This record gives sequence, C-alpha cells and structure tokens, in this order.
Amino acid sequence: MKIVKFGGTSVGSADALKKVVSILSETLNSKEIQAVVVSAFSGVTNQLIDMARLAEAGDDSWMELHKSVENRHIAAVSDLFPAQSRSGIIAQVLRLSNELDEVLNGISQLGECSDRSLDRVMSFGERLSAYIVKELLEINGIPARCLDAREVLETNRNFGNAQLNITVTEAKIQAYFKENPGLAVVTGFIASSPKGETTTLGRGGSDYTAAILASAMQASEILIYTDVNGMMTADPRTVKQAFTIGQISYEEAMELSHFGAKVIYPPTLLPAIDKKIPIRILNTFEPEHPGTLITHESGLNSHLITGLSSIKEVSLVNVQGSGLVGVAGFAGRLFTALARDQINIILITQASSEHSISFAVSPADTLKTESAIAAEFSMELLQGQLEPLDIQHDASILAIVGERMKQTPGVSGRLFSALGRNGINVVATAQGSSELNISVVVRRNDLSKALNALHQIFFTGDLNYLHLFLLGPGLIGKTLLNQIQKQLDFLHTNRLLNIKLIGIANSTKMRIDPEGIPIAEWHQTLASQGEPTHIENWVEQITALNLPNSVVVDCTAQAILIPYYGRIFSKSIAIVTPNKLANSGPYSLYKDLHEKALHNNTRFCYETNVGAGLPVIQTLRNLIQSGDQIHRIEAMLSGTLSFIFNRFQPGIPFWKVVAEAKELGYTEPDPRDDLSGRDIARKILILARETGLAMEPEEIVPDNMLPPACVNAKTVDAFFESMKDENAWFETLLQKAVEAGKKIKFICKLEDGKVSLKLEQIGPDHPFWNSSGADNILAFYTTRYSERPMVIQGPGAGAEVTAAGVFGEIIGLGQSS
Repeated sequence: MKIVKFGGTSVGSADALKKVVSILSETLNSKEIQAVVVSAFSGVTNQLIDMARLAEAGDDSWMELHKSVENRHIAAVSDLFPAQSRSGIIAQVLRLSNELDEVLNGISQLGECSDRSLDRVMSFGERLSAYIVKELLEINGIPARCLDAREVLETNRNFGNAQLNITVTEAKIQAYFKENPGLAVVTGFIASSPKGETTTLGRGGSDYTAAILASAMQASEILIYTDVNGMMTADPRTVKQAFTIGQISYEEAMELSHFGAKVIYPPTLLPAIDKKIPIRILNTFEPEHPGTLITHESGLNSHLITGLSSIKEVSLVNVQGSGLVGVAGFAGRLFTALARDQINIILITQASSEHSISFAVSPADTLKTESAIAAEFSMELLQGQLEPLDIQHDASILAIVGERMKQTPGVSGRLFSALGRNGINVVATAQGSSELNISVVVRRNDLSKALNALHQIFFTGDLNYLHLFLLGPGLIGKTLLNQIQKQLDFLHTNRLLNIKLIGIANSTKMRIDPEGIPIAEWHQTLASQGEPTHIENWVEQITALNLPNSVVVDCTAQAILIPYYGRIFSKSIAIVTPNKLANSGPYSLYKDLHEKALHNNTRFCYETNVGAGLPVIQTLRNLIQSGDQIHRIEAMLSGTLSFIFNRFQPGIPFWKVVAEAKELGYTEPDPRDDLSGRDIARKILILARETGLAMEPEEIVPDNMLPPACVNAKTVDAFFESMKDENAWFETLLQKAVEAGKKIKFICKLEDGKVSLKLEQIGPDHPFWNSSGADNILAFYTTRYSERPMVIQGPGAGAEVTAAGVFGEIIGLGQSS
C-alpha cells in the first residue's frame, strides 16, 4: 500500500491537475494507493493569510483578494470538467467560499485575528483543492472520496504549529480506513483539537499528513510529488550544476531539510523513520524521472558529501562576557529564557574559553531574543559581567551533509580552504559528534558564492571552473580569446579545467552574462547585446555577481581599470594583466595593490609585464624565495631595440634600420617612444620592486641615445630626416664599437640598489653577445649563479607570445582553484 502526496504546484493549475490524474491513472496502479494527500493550490495559503491580516486591519481589500481566489478555483473547474458536471462542483466551491467569507467578516468586525482564527482561515485552501481533485478523479474513472483530515488527525491547541496526539490519531485513521475502503483524497496540513477546533501542522504540513497516514496504515512507501526531480545536491536556482541525489538516508534528509532544503518538511521524516517507510520524492511534471529515495540507508555515492543546504536569512547572536566563564548553569538559563518565548535556535557554538556563546535565530525572532536575554540577565548586564549583545543581521547558514564524512579526514579542511580561497569569511561554525553535518555562518551576500565554490569542490570531481572577465579585446585580448577557444576541449579533457567567459568590454560596449558568453561568438554578442561601456558599472556588476573562482583580465594599455583593482581584489577576484602601468606607477599604488591582493587571499598576475611570454618574474621570485641573493640583473628588455641594434651593421644606415623596424610593426607609430627607453624603464622598475626595492619611477632615467636634433624633431617624418642628417653621428658610434671588437646593445642594469639604462659596448664574453632578432634577454647574477649568470632569452614582444603568457597564468589560476 502506498500513500501519495501532491504539493501546491502539482495542483496549482488546470494543466497541473491533469498531470495528477495522468499519474494516478497511468503511471501508478491506483489499487495500491490508499490515500492521496493534497496541498492548497500554489500560493493560496499565503493569500488566505493576507486576507486575514487585511480583515484584521479593517482593510476591505481582503474582499477583492477573496474574490480572486474564488474565481481561480471556479476557473479551474471550468477548464477541467464538462459543462454538464460543472454546476454541482461550482456550487460546492461557492459554499466553501461563502463559509470563508463569513469567517473573514467576523475577523473584520472584531478587528482581531487570533492564531485559532488564522488556522481556520488557512484550512480552506486544502478543503477546496481536495474536493476538486476528488471530483476530477471520479470523472476520469478513478473512484474516490474526500476525507477532511480534521476527522482523523487530533492535535493539541497550539494553533499555527499544533502537535499530534499520535495514539488517538493512529486509532482514528485505522478505524476510518477499515470502515471506508478505497481511495481517499485527504486534505493536507490541517487537523483538529479535541474540542473540534481547526488546527494546522505548520507550513509544509501536508507532507507530514502523508507520513502520519502511512505510519498508521503500515504503508510500503510514501510518494511525494513536487515540482523538482527529487532532492538535489544544492538549490538549483543558486547552483546551476546541482543534480538529483538518487538515494539518501533519513538522517541526511533530516539535516538537509532542517537547513533550508524545501523539498520535504522535516517532521515528515519522523513517522517514516519510526516505521522504516521509504519516501520517494518525484516530479509531477517529469514523472518518468526516478527522483530521490529516502530510506534507512544512504545510497552508493562516489562523492564525499551528499548535499549542500542553506538558510539565507538568519541573525547571529553573540553573548559574551566575564560572567560566563566557569559559571555553571549559564547556558541553561540562556536557553530556558529563549524557550519561554518560543524562540527556535538554529545553530549553537561556544568557545572553549567559555567567554562567549553564539547562536543563530530567525530574523523575525531577533527582537524577542534581545528582550528575553535582557530580562533574564538584567543584573549581569548592569554589573558589566555580560557585554551588550552583538547581533549580526546579514548572516546566512550553509551546511555540508553526508554520512561518508564520518571519520573521513580532510573534509572540513577542504571546506574552509575553498571558502578562504574565495575570500569568504566564516563567522561561526558548528559540527556535531555524529560528523554528519558541518555548518558555517557566512555573510549573506557571500552565500551564493560559497555554495557554488563548495559544490565545485565536492561534486564536480577534479573539474575546475574559472569565470573570466576580459577588458580590452584588442590585438592581445582578441588573440587570447582565440587561444582559449582552440584549447577549450583540451583543457576540459586533459587539465580538467572549464573556462567560462562571463564578461567582456571594449572602449564602446560591454556585456556581462552569468550564464556565459560563447567565446567563439564574443564579437557578435558584444556587438548585438552589449550596452555602452561604463567601467565603474562593469566592475560593479562583476563584484555583485561575486562568482567563485573569478579572474579579471586587463588587456588594455591604459589606466582605465587600475583605479578599480583594489575593489576587485576586495571580492577575492584575481587579476591577470600584461598592462604594466599599475606596477610601474607610484610605489604607494604598487604596495597598496599587492597588500590588498594578499589580504584578500587572491592573485595579482603580471608575468607578461616584463618579458611577454618569458618566465621572468616567476623565475626571479623562485630565486629569492629559495634563499638566493640577487647581486645584479642585466637585461635587454625591448624587442624593438634588440632588433634595431642587432641589425645595425657597417654599411646599413641607422635610419634605414629604424625604418625597417617600423615597417615590420616592431616600433610604436613614433619610434622615439621606443628609442627613449621609457618602456624599458617601466620593466626594470618592476623587476627592482620584485627584489624588494621601494623605487619610484622618477628614479630611473634612461640615457638619451639620440642627438638633440632627432629628439626635437616636430614630426615623425622630420625625425627620419634628422636621422639622415645625423648619420655621421650614428656611424661614428658604430665604428668605435667595431674597432674595439665589440657590439652595441641597449642594456638596463640593476645593481647595488641603482638602475642604469644606456647604450653599452659588449665583448664576446658577455652573455648578450650572441643575441639575435627581436629577442629579449636577461641575466641574473646571484650567489648561486655567480660564475655564470642564469640567462633567460626568447621573444619578448608580439601578440601571440604575450597572449600565451596571459593564458598560461589564467590556466595556473584555474588549476589552483
């Protein structure tokens, strides 16, 4: 024998009710079903409460609301029944509606709505829906009768959340079904007191009604139909990757439902546990889905935990003071005082020092909590033994639940590591000795990020998700996106990394889509769906999304995003950038940004600031962190200048070499920007700061390698003409080097806390002698590399290698998440 329950959404419309009939007539053998428990139409119970409160306040708009509820039920009858059957059914609907009208009129006249009256008002939702379902089954060939649960469920007089008299109730149920065999459509949620007064079992009580019937009738299974495919690993509205849990134990289901999983009402489990009756959670709108089976055993689960649950809104109350330390009975007094005012405690934690007790309550109970504690501990508060209450109102609770957690080392470590890596502060934590649940309190605006981060850690296996935001899809940014697109499948398969482009912006348009922007279609998406670029608004959207494992990539060459780096770091969002302006600006900015990244446990990645795709900064850090001492750094850090001076040979005028470099795209539009050495100055400044020097930009002044006439030329064309005029000056420079058996190179040097940037003549014994093309080359002279320096050489410019360097850092972030 089975007991079936349909929730409010399952009976919320004519189409949904047709699904109910289909399930009972086709999917299931109705002869196995003893009772069908139904909730009120979706939303009706809330509307009934609103009617009662409006009537209590003397607001006549309750009449309009009442009429709309009446019309909704009549419309359902009109949609579901043939014309010849409607009149009698509508008459019964109107009879119940008129009875409700009388109750509400009474409340309006008295100007008072007691809990007793409110329970009576709320009962009409289930009474209407059960009657309509019963008539619908009969007209579709399924014999049924309607059972008002008030006939068989007896409770105390605790209106609003009445407690069952189990012994009396089970006897009444057994007697009723013995005398009335066949299928009963039962009103969920409602019951009655010994005096016949209408009571309710608490919101969600229809599940409980089904479990009570099943327990009394020794049912083989309870089937609960709702609007989701069973219990899920997390709330799918918050965690898109959530999936159905196939089988779960009673204890796990109890823990998950207590902490916010609304699929099942927690008291429902108690009768099922007592009689070991399996419960199956199914979807009315996808009845073929197997759903979730709740039984005495947890299912075969490859995951370390079974599910995540949360309570979005709680208030965390911290009671502390010297009066707690070593005082026997303090906790007893505290919780007795709260119990007197019927304040439910959701979570409790106490420090071993006994100096404080923290507990979470519903925000609706916050004022009552303050009053109860103030009354109970008035003397301690007056004498300063107890400090004023510290209440955090913007808190949430999340819990990880699972029987496999028991005696499994490292579960809590993974939890706190994932939260810490995403900048989520844990305000309080609690874990029972059963090791079935670890609960933490976090800031409310961090809840979604926390749930997604933990779901990734515990349920996606080793697959890591990275949420990417890109500013500046110019030459480097566009190349980067192309590289990512080509490698998506490889990264997913071989590196277990899934990169999702969430946001993109250029100088005119910006777009953010939490569901992801197809990387192959970013240009079309930005053009057709982008809004006008407003960098502050773009950053606000990024930080408001607060997605876990996020990275912002700044591929611009301007300072447009730099003022917002700190705000981005404050949300524990990493930044990867080839833009060297932040790290080569004032030292105070450099220091501030690095401290903010460190404080928020996030990454500031800028390897491409110095050598494009060359591993310069990380190599330098590895040397320093491993205890080596840097004595000198010599470098050729401009691919443009490397090309120019490698090509400048006897018989080739200097101006021709510069013109060739410009034609090949190696120089800026005005080659003097390269020949000035300003870009190299920024790069060596960044390396100096990496070694620990607090240098300012103005401390680094490159030597001028051009004659005054070339420097002062008013146009680029005039500059080239002046170089022709000054050809003898350049020829003399080259001739001196050749005669000495040396080569000319533009070298920057860091030694003894000082930096120099100038043209130098080097001989065959210098590590840069054989440099060629547009390569960058660096030499680290250290304690370990004293006789021969560590040399790094390779292409130091170009979109492909720079984008590859940025891509490499992004991959590194994804694999460390």
